[in-house]
Amino acid sequence: MHPAFARTDHRPWPLPTGPWVGRQTWHDLLFAHWPVPAARLRPLVPPSLEIQEHSGTSWVGLVPFRMSGVSARGLPDLPGFSAFPEMNLRLYVDADGKPGVWFVSLDAANRLAVWGARRFFHLPYFLASMDTRDDGQRIQYSSVRLGPGRRVAFRGAFGPTSPVFQSAPGTLEHFLTERYCLYTETPSGQIVRAEIHHPPWPLQAAGCDIAENSVGDAQGIPLPGPPALLHFSRRLDVVVWPLDRVGIG
Repeated sequence: MHPAFARTDHRPWPLPTGPWVGRQTWHDLLFAHWPVPAARLRPLVPPSLEIQEHSGTSWVGLVPFRMSGVSARGLPDLPGFSAFPEMNLRLYVDADGKPGVWFVSLDAANRLAVWGARRFFHLPYFLASMDTRDDGQRIQYSSVRLGPGRRVAFRGAFGPTSPVFQSAPGTLEHFLTERYCLYTETPSGQIVRAEIHHPPWPLQAAGCDIAENSVGDAQGIPLPGPPALLHFSRRLDVVVWPLDRVGIG
């Protein structure tokens, strides 16, 4: 059994009935969150998706981390493909009563993964020059998007500042992290959903020193000042199901 299935009782809805198709492991992940009014985010999300709010506001998350074990089910890790840094800018949405994630942008240091995610999952991936190092106390992280146009970069150092805990249902931490699907839009305008599964997030409070962050600005979401909320997670094993059409009424 894949380690992602160590627990299933925490899911907000049952596991999909079909087989999962991909696996990956997330390492040294930072959740950095800012409160942003939903009206400012509405142009970035299809009108058929609800932008969710918690604690009186909607939220924007910037999530830098490192991936390993990225591969299709039944295949071994592939050299040059299965391990790389990634960073996403994300919003929190709902359709059909299934809260999920809407990705505004994703940066990755792997050309094949960027192509594959754009081609098969219709996700807004960009190729970036990225570096992540564990100096024994904190994670040193750097990402600069490649290609013409304005500079899209994140540089910072982050790490845990508390023991590991699991968020309680109803809390802001649970709202921002315990999500078991992503939404995206096909070139024809169809909203589709990919289910995922993993154990409950092993969270820690975090500290972060940000030297540069222009990721939100590049996508039309200025993120002034330090994040309002910071969390760290050392490792999470994940499986992914194929995209499925969303029947929005």
